[in-house]
Order: sequence, then C-alpha cells, then structure tokens
Amino acid sequence: MKLYTLKAIADHFNTFTFISRARRIEDNTIEITFDKQSSYFFNMTRGHSFVYKAPSQRPLQGYNAPFDILLHSLLSGSRLLNVEVPNDDRILRFTIAPKSSYKDKIIYLQLEFTGKNTNAILIDENEVIIEALRHIDANSSFRIIRPGMELLSIPPYKRNEEKKEIPNIDTYLEEKYTEIQSKKLQEMKKQKLSVTAKKSQKLSHLLSKLPNEEDLEKEEQKYKSYANLILANLYQIKPYDTKLNTYDFEGKEISIKLPKNIKVNRLSDYFFNLAKRAKSKARNIHIEKENLESKKSFYDNIYYALKQAKEPYELELLVPKRGKSQRKKEKLKEGELFWIEDYKVMVGRNSNENQKLLSLAKSNDIWMHTREIPGSHVIIRTDKQNLPDTVIEAAAKLCVDFSTDQPGDYLVDYTKRKFVKIQEGSNVEYDKYQTISVRKDGIEIRE
Repeated sequence: MKLYTLKAIADHFNTFTFISRARRIEDNTIEITFDKQSSYFFNMTRGHSFVYKAPSQRPLQGYNAPFDILLHSLLSGSRLLNVEVPNDDRILRFTIAPKSSYKDKIIYLQLEFTGKNTNAILIDENEVIIEALRHIDANSSFRIIRPGMELLSIPPYKRNEEKKEIPNIDTYLEEKYTEIQSKKLQEMKKQKLSVTAKKSQKLSHLLSKLPNEEDLEKEEQKYKSYANLILANLYQIKPYDTKLNTYDFEGKEISIKLPKNIKVNRLSDYFFNLAKRAKSKARNIHIEKENLESKKSFYDNIYYALKQAKEPYELELLVPKRGKSQRKKEKLKEGELFWIEDYKVMVGRNSNENQKLLSLAKSNDIWMHTREIPGSHVIIRTDKQNLPDTVIEAAAKLCVDFSTDQPGDYLVDYTKRKFVKIQEGSNVEYDKYQTISVRKDGIEIRE
C-alpha cells in the first residue's frame, strides 16, 4: 500500500462517527461498515494486501475463531474516535470506543500492510495484544503476535515513492474493487473451465473406449465356440495345459488359450459365462452410451455457462470449492449436488438421474424444470422452510444452464414435489406451480 493511499483512506474514515459492523467475509478479508451505509474491505493477504469499497457481501462461510468473535463484539456498534497512519508507516490504526465497555475504554484495530507479515491486530490501551488474525511466534519474527504479549513497534521503513493526489478516495476504492473483481473472475474462470473440461474429456475418452454392439456379438459367438470346442475335446486336455490346439467345426486349425487356476471340467463354463457377459453387454451398451453422452452434455453445458459468467458468485455456484465442513463434502450417487445459501440443491444429468431425484425428494421439497424443453430436473431440499427468492432464482439459472447450451429467454416452472405426478420414466405432470423467467446470455442475444 502506498503512503498517500493510506493517508487518503485514513482522512476519509475520520469523516465517519461509528462502526456498524465488523466481520471476516473471506479467509483474509475483513469487512467494516461505517455509519450503517458504507462498507469497506481490507484484504490482508500476505504480500498482496489492499483496500476496496463495494456493497456489503455475504461471508463465504461462518468464521468463529477467537479473532472473529472479538472483532464482532468489540467493533460492532462502537464509536470511531480516530483513524491514523502512525509514523507514516504501512499501518492503518483505528482508535475505537467499544459499545460494550462499562466505562471510558478504548481499543485499537491495527491493520499492518507489511508484506509477508501482513496482519490485523486488536490491541488494548496498554499496547497489549487482545487477539490477531495471524499469530506469529519467535521462530518467524522478533515481533511475537500472541494474546497477552506487548505489541512491539515495526522497524522504520524507508519509502521511495512519488506522492499522488487522489481526488475522490471512494471512487478510487470502487475502481480498485472493479479491477480486483475482473482479475479474480478471469483467474477463477480459467481454473474452473480447466476442471470442467477435464471431466468432459474423461467422458469422451470413456465413450471412445466403448465397444460397439457388432463387436460384442462377435465376441459372444467366439466364446460360445470356444466352450463347445472344449466340451468336444475335454478328454485330451491335461490339468497342466495352457492351450488347446484343435480344429473348429469347419475343419480349420485353432488354438484356444486356457485360463489359469480353472479346473478342466469347468473350462467350458468359464467360456460360456464370458459369452453371456458379452451378450448382456451388447444388449445394454446403448444404455451405457446414452448415460455417458448425457453426462458429457451436462458438463459441456457447465463449460458454456462458465464462459458466460460475469460474477465470481456465478462461477462458484457452477463449480463450487470443496466444502470444509463434513456436510458440504456430501456427494450424490446420482446427479450433481450444489449448495445455495446453505440450501441443498440436486440436479439430474439424465433421465435415470431425474427419476432417482424424484424418488429421493420429500413432499415439501421444491421441484423445478424448464418449460417445453427436455432437460435437468432440479430438487431443492427445503426442510419445510420458505425459500428466499435468491435461492429460487439461482436454482432456476442452474436448471436452464444444465438443460441447454442455447442462449435465449426461458421459463422455469417450480412447485412442491407433492404436486408432481410421475407419468413414465422422468416424464411428469404437475400443478399449483409458479414460473420464473431466466435469460441465458450468449452472442446470439440482441437487445
């Protein structure tokens, strides 16, 4: 952080009178809301710290470490007495009178933008550490950062930077947010496109390896022939033989490789079983092919939706990070599992999975489907709660994204599962439904 930027930020913050809310919204990002209206964010990532202004954001997860509890209890609702940059150094220090104090008491929140030792530290009026975002021990730095320890000063830092005027610090910090979001979007998009492309490629590989029905039928006949030839020549096969050299039923020489550890009188059964497997696979290979093709199409639709995404939230919704809690590590055997604002959302990738999700859904769960086009069924587990509109909207977007890769305006019908009647397979009739309109962006859409 440049000194002139920190000073401009400190001067601006001194125009506020109290802190409405203070909380961590990401692993290294703290949100502070001043005077119930202006939210500022402090990204305390080591070696890449910065400040930006943006609308208040929902935390990615619940943060309940001692630092988070104290940050909330000491700063939320507190009076803001002063904000300064001590000794023209890489520090932003807030002097605060906590709402919860019984007498005139002050504490400090010190945000240190110091490269690898970047930190957020809560300090009492005697310069003793209350708590910190990161604890630092003596092996890492001469400044030990732990509760109960006196906070030592940062060594002087020589600056060689050109001073610049910032006409409007809010505009500057909002532009910073736009810049960061754009960069974050591109990085996230690249990573998530790569993950999705690998899944699609894996399915393509499996499809390419599938035998065709004609080859399986030939394989069935071959194994049947081997079994019958073994029965006809059983008398001449010795227990230690590794192959049978004989003539087929058309008088041609043939050599049959015999399996190990199979008794002679069971050899024909072995080949008859192989013939049965080949016949069964030939009969069902189209089902396996359709299943793999539908899954590949599903991930191709995700890939398209990722390319069209304009916000990191959309990317995270389509390809979420691994959940840290055990609950969010849950997986579905059939279908894809998503979490929208802690609501469980299940999406079918093909007809079989749609049928399975219908059977898993509870009567008050929400079912949704795109109107007039075949595609994914979506089930939202409600636990009998009223769903926020934001969850309905996000789930409807998933429903469209996973049902088609064509841009356009689509209608998504949704109702409680108990109002959905299964007709045949995954075909259904439903009533008492509502409809939401979803636009799928693409280059063909014109305003």
